[in-house]
Amino acid sequence: MPLIPERRKHEPRTMSEKPLLEIRNLSVSFGKGPAEVEAVRDASLDISRGEIVGLVGESGSGKSVTALSILQLLPYPLARHPSGSIIYRHRQGGEQELLGAPPALMRGIRGNHIAMIFQEPLSSLNPLHSVEKQISEVLFVHKNLNRKQARERVVELLRLVGLPEAVDRLTALPHEFSGGQQQRIMIAMALANEPDLLIADEPTTALDVTIQAQILELLKDLNQRLGMALLLITHDLDIVRRTVQRVYVMHEGEIVEQGGVEDVFEDPSHPYTRKLLESRPGGRPHPPPSGGETVIESEDLKVWFPVKRGIIRRTVGHVRAVDGITLRVRQGQTLGVVGESGSGKSTLARALIRLERSDGVIKFDGQQIQGLRHKAMRPLRQEMQMVFQDPFGSLSPRLSVGQIIEEGLKVHGLGGSPEERRVLIGQVLEEVGLEPGMQDRYPHEFSGGQRQRIAIARALVLKPRLIILDEPTSALDVSVQYQIIQLLRDLQKRHDLSYIFISHDLRVVRALAHDIIVVRDGKVVEQGPAEEVFQTPKAAYTRELLAAAFEMRAAGNLS
Repeated sequence: MPLIPERRKHEPRTMSEKPLLEIRNLSVSFGKGPAEVEAVRDASLDISRGEIVGLVGESGSGKSVTALSILQLLPYPLARHPSGSIIYRHRQGGEQELLGAPPALMRGIRGNHIAMIFQEPLSSLNPLHSVEKQISEVLFVHKNLNRKQARERVVELLRLVGLPEAVDRLTALPHEFSGGQQQRIMIAMALANEPDLLIADEPTTALDVTIQAQILELLKDLNQRLGMALLLITHDLDIVRRTVQRVYVMHEGEIVEQGGVEDVFEDPSHPYTRKLLESRPGGRPHPPPSGGETVIESEDLKVWFPVKRGIIRRTVGHVRAVDGITLRVRQGQTLGVVGESGSGKSTLARALIRLERSDGVIKFDGQQIQGLRHKAMRPLRQEMQMVFQDPFGSLSPRLSVGQIIEEGLKVHGLGGSPEERRVLIGQVLEEVGLEPGMQDRYPHEFSGGQRQRIAIARALVLKPRLIILDEPTSALDVSVQYQIIQLLRDLQKRHDLSYIFISHDLRVVRALAHDIIVVRDGKVVEQGPAEEVFQTPKAAYTRELLAAAFEMRAAGNLS
């Protein structure tokens, strides 16, 4: 007999049926007095049994704060609730006010009745504990199972979330699994006690497009099979449209629009909702100059990492991260590099600018740079720059914005005196849409989109010919993505820049790239002009990526 029974499939509730969870006039503030920040103001929403509801909005809109309030996971007493009510209605009948409920009662609610999965699974899983131990802990605390019963339940849960291969790896640690597998393990932990409501906070943000599709299908399948309600929190409108039944739109702590997902998408009533819908990545890059010279090229480029075993650490094999890639980028052209995590995209980028040891031919501006010593490479570093995925991680928190941008100028002996460099830094900040006076502030004082602009300014100040952009928009809100894409297009046209743009988001790639290479397991499976690859993909893997990204049966029908 299965440990998790299948429940009745979701049916729309009648007018007389009360919601499973009802939030009314919820307000959340941090701090007091002049320093008080109102994160949520008079928010109201409800979720019925077996329903999938979306809560959509940009970073800082109050989505996660609202969700954390349900389970009292905010940092009290720093956070407080000036007003509001959160009513949970039990499966057996009766209702409970969660706002201000005592800790003992909340321990019974968390996991048993309402569970939550978080945005970054590797940060949520204990790196020192095995998968079995982490899932079993939930069962020991809430179900009082013995070890044998707990193991049986862990195996069943892993199979339920589509991870049968993990059954033979119960002692493995979280880092030994891929991002998609880690997220499935988090879902298994959340389902351990058959909750009535699962809160999923940005569960697919950092995942590849095909893994995103798998996780969303899994959540929808669990919703149908178990009758579990789902609150899906995201800034990705495409995920909302293909997953939820009703949607709430949140902006600056307030719910500004709500309704059936088709109604909100087809006929949005609030200006902010219309802005979100219009901000999705689109358009095409400016045409590259004809007959542009080749800036960088590679031939049969390889990066193999040795696998060593035994006491004397003998090499028994290799991980072929990049396995014979040939490419060419011309002046003013963008080459899109597409593929899933682990395909070799980032390793390829680092190898091209000699940040990773490699074999094969690499030519920059016609000069063979493979094998050049550090001193010979330094002048070329000015011509080739890189912008990384996480701007907060790549910007030193101890340096001001001005010092961060100035660093490259000082290394290469550019910009003249400190006063002249300050003027130059102000000019480049203006060019990326920031104010010159911001150079005296520190990275933590800026939003994610602003930090990415700073990272672009740091690369741009050296007047390079080539900029490699490694997933620069993956963690950004949709409207900020749109702004960064527009900025990159304008900068390319103004300065005749060449880009290598790495991403798993095919919508963003299509908006920027002139040519595309599709990488899988270190090899190029398809390459050619962007429109040709998008309209008539030849490789089955490319068609899979396109189908997952655009949810179309025929890739040739993509607009």
